[in-house]
Amino acid sequence: MTGPSTPGGTPPHHRLDGPADAPVVVLGPSLGTSMDLWLPQLPALTRAWRVLRYDLPGHGDAPPPEGPFTVEDLADGIVRLLDDLGVGRAAYAGVSLGGAVGTALALRAPDRVGSLVLCCTSPRFGGPEPWRERAALVRRDGVGPVAGTAAGRWFTPAFTGAEPYVAMLRATDPEGYAACCDALARFDATARLGGISAPTLVVAGAQDGPTPPGEHAGRLAGGIPDARLTVIDGAGHLANVERPGPVTEAITAHLDRTWKGTGR
Repeated sequence: MTGPSTPGGTPPHHRLDGPADAPVVVLGPSLGTSMDLWLPQLPALTRAWRVLRYDLPGHGDAPPPEGPFTVEDLADGIVRLLDDLGVGRAAYAGVSLGGAVGTALALRAPDRVGSLVLCCTSPRFGGPEPWRERAALVRRDGVGPVAGTAAGRWFTPAFTGAEPYVAMLRATDPEGYAACCDALARFDATARLGGISAPTLVVAGAQDGPTPPGEHAGRLAGGIPDARLTVIDGAGHLANVERPGPVTEAITAHLDRTWKGTGR
């Protein structure tokens, strides 16, 4: 990937779809994917909401990062993006790293988050050392090694549509991917979940290998006040791709209950 780099915390590369006067829903992608991760949900969401998708640093059409950043820096970038767009409050839904950004956003700027969906994510993605090792691997050898094993991490063996999503990873800037790994190594919101005030839905894939529901989604749902937990059978880590129907239904039902304001 070429082009100028950007510092962490700046507003991310983004796209808006849906009715201009509808309440805004921000969609955050996972490590190694672009905003197009959310294409399966886009038709349903744009019927009633203004959908704001973004790319992580060095992912999709976003330039690579200027230097290290944290998950909290990424959340601050969303706040700045909302400011730039004149959006006071929005709903937020994110997958994996995108979900961690939503957790950080709901803690750092609770007045900006009207509703929250955390999909296949965690308040802490294991110990830091495996993430640092993966960052070092990608800096040394590029994204090829992690792309070669991505389908097995992201989906169940029965899923046959992995290639477009693996292609997103193959197109990711190595430094952007590695810097996101470093951010995940430092992220731990476990002790702060009780501070989330937005109405929250936690969505998990029953066969999610990277973030098994009992250890990760259960911790989120148990720590966030009044959070609801939905576990999707037959889904791995990218549950919104592998089982788009049930995930879309769960998200739209949650937003129908909780997010009707214009947010402006």
